[in-house]
Amino acid sequence: MKLQKKNLLAQKRRWRIRKAVRGTAERPRLALKLTHLHLYAQAIDDDRGVTVASLSTTSKDLRAKKIRPNVAGAASFGEAFGAKAKAAGITAVVFDRAGRRYHGAVKSFADAARKAGLNF
Repeated sequence: MKLQKKNLLAQKRRWRIRKAVRGTAERPRLALKLTHLHLYAQAIDDDRGVTVASLSTTSKDLRAKKIRPNVAGAASFGEAFGAKAKAAGITAVVFDRAGRRYHGAVKSFADAARKAGLNF
């Protein structure tokens, strides 16, 4: 019961943030998902409903690096995603942290993505 309430509150936070954060073709939404094992990031154009660029720690090129969802792993993942987004022609994004607080791994990912050339 307690876990269901926690998940419901987290979903409500995501919906509340999603109302304000909207991706366009010029500035796609950078959605970050952290689980206890992996990291996932997508640049999404909400107007067309398409994913412009995506990367996860389960992809073939990052699987060998054994990136963990901690501060250090999020930093290296952010640099890799920033490079992939630049290759896809993305320079500016709107950051969707999915209801998570902006500290720890989320902040580390964002700082690394900015260092790789993304503006947000």
